[in-house]
Amino acid sequence: MSVSVVVLLLGLVALALSASGTIRREQHRTAVRLAAVERKLDAMLAHVGAVVPEATYPAVEELVRRQRVVEAVRAYREETGADLLTAKQAVDAIAARLGR
Repeated sequence: MSVSVVVLLLGLVALALSASGTIRREQHRTAVRLAAVERKLDAMLAHVGAVVPEATYPAVEELVRRQRVVEAVRAYREETGADLLTAKQAVDAIAARLGR
């Protein structure tokens, strides 16, 4: 392998690492901004006395009742777009609420 190819590959790796760091920083900034917006929204809702009903997922609840946890997690992910861990935690919470 020639020196120029090695230098080119190292440059590409450095560029990829730099882009990855930029994306992570932007994701962190977005998460911080979203948390601030959620706090403000919660404060506004509390101020006006509004009660937001908890979201329900009848199909997921039925799967939990039938003890089909994997399918319930899959259904929750499809309905909400949640990642696997979040969906599993939500299904566990639904199961606890239903006494399962």
